[in-house]
Amino acid sequence: MKCPFCNYGESKVIDSRPTDEGERIRRRRECLKCGKRFTTYEIIETLPIIVIKKDKSRETFDRNKLMRGLLRACEKRPVTVDALEKMVDDIESTLQNSLDREVPSSLIGTYAMEKLKDADEVAYVRFASVYRQFKDINTFMEELNKIIKSK
Repeated sequence: MKCPFCNYGESKVIDSRPTDEGERIRRRRECLKCGKRFTTYEIIETLPIIVIKKDKSRETFDRNKLMRGLLRACEKRPVTVDALEKMVDDIESTLQNSLDREVPSSLIGTYAMEKLKDADEVAYVRFASVYRQFKDINTFMEELNKIIKSK
């Protein structure tokens, strides 16, 4: 690891600690030339998830985009940001653990709707109305009736 102060290529590890629930390791290092200390982080390298959009275009998975969609659906609803973060973490973890490196956007939307259905029914219907592109009030009512029947 190069020293950020003198660019010397050798350093020694003074201290290592897990951070972020064991997802990263924080290392305190000391340069063997100038003696200054600096911190590095080691993370597990993950392969990017490619999302196949409805128009067949492809883009890398963006957890912030998913979070924005969930936040919009939960606006003025009693769903905490921590709960939304956990939903996004769970969805991203599910995608990472699958063997597929390319997933359709519809699958991500389905996962998001499942999470929202458990958290808040109004947020679920809001998300579903955009995700499923409800055309009229009848489509909207069909989705509401599904929720009522499931209770």
